[in-house]
Amino acid sequence: MSTKHTLSVLVENKPGVLARISALFSRRGFNIDSLAVGPTENDEVSRMTVVVDVDLLPLEQVTKQLNKLVEVLKVVELDPLASVNSQVVLVKVRADATSRSGILETAQMFKAKIVDATAEAIVLQAVGNADKLNSMLEILEPHGIKELVQSGVVAIGRGPRSITDRSRH
Repeated sequence: MSTKHTLSVLVENKPGVLARISALFSRRGFNIDSLAVGPTENDEVSRMTVVVDVDLLPLEQVTKQLNKLVEVLKVVELDPLASVNSQVVLVKVRADATSRSGILETAQMFKAKIVDATAEAIVLQAVGNADKLNSMLEILEPHGIKELVQSGVVAIGRGPRSITDRSRH
């Protein structure tokens, strides 16, 4: 039975690293559900958060292969109970005079920001975990979602320890 796993991968901040890592997943036939990459507190290091839906044994094999890549400094699977994760959603919702108040109530309920509004549509920005964002989208669906864009998941371990405390260099 496959399940979603969140990997936090510290890599050297160099061109081509993202392509090499995504190719590794592709060669194994794994679909990446979410991928977010950005700089860390160290300019020479980037952090990739990869969410993949795989069995545990193939995940161990991919993790070992990731660790063999020269540019990979550290790979950690984040435990859902010992980590915090979040993503951003921008959603454009059809909004006429009759539906506008319901959309605004939904935005307030989910602490979403109104980032654009016209006579015909409202664009909301919401931040949170997948469950929260999916719940908001379900409520907005009857109003007519015109467009939707989501960032990848970003995640970090809870508590005082840091993935960088245990990196290879």
